[in-house]
Amino acid sequence: MSRVKTEIERPAVESIQRAARFSAATLHEAAGKKGALPSGIKPLASQMKICGPAVTVSSPPTDNIMLHEAILAAQPGDVLVIEVSGIYEAGYWGDIMTKAAMERQIHGLIIDGCVRDGNDIMDMGFPVFSRGLCIQGTSKNGGGTINHPIQIGEVLIMPGDLIVGDGDGVVVIPRMEIEAILEKAHQREEDEKWISEELKTGKTTMEIYGWKSQLL
Repeated sequence: MSRVKTEIERPAVESIQRAARFSAATLHEAAGKKGALPSGIKPLASQMKICGPAVTVSSPPTDNIMLHEAILAAQPGDVLVIEVSGIYEAGYWGDIMTKAAMERQIHGLIIDGCVRDGNDIMDMGFPVFSRGLCIQGTSKNGGGTINHPIQIGEVLIMPGDLIVGDGDGVVVIPRMEIEAILEKAHQREEDEKWISEELKTGKTTMEIYGWKSQLL
């Protein structure tokens, strides 16, 4: 079995564009409250947003050679989604890798680990969602996989799944479920518009949702 796959199925461009209009939280709710990555994975800057198909990477602890390989394997618009064997204390990604990724028009990075050169990355405007910052360097001994299934937290991520992230967090949308989830997300936003109008009339959230108040 090849450890590195370069050919994967990706969502339709139109579906990616539609998904980008929704918040990560809305898509998570529309997906039946599934697909949320651990809350410890946050954007370097709160305004960062990300949306694109996953290029999945599994890396040995404190080694980042497979991350360099992933930059080559990815296509324009892809999102690198990386697990590092649960060892966070290393700066797996930095400013040079960011420049390389931007040259290849990669849309961003999700990593269940740490990065470094945070200010430089933010100045470049490249979306990075990570466990935090760490100055410790990494080795280049090799190992790992690209575009094989990986798991982050309780979420199994397949190559080509849709990744959507913003200041609230990151959600993974299975590729085969995207259209159904987008329809539910649209309906959810319509429902919330109606709720907002009801609130303007003086109704309470308890009344709107039909919950029995303990205060009455």
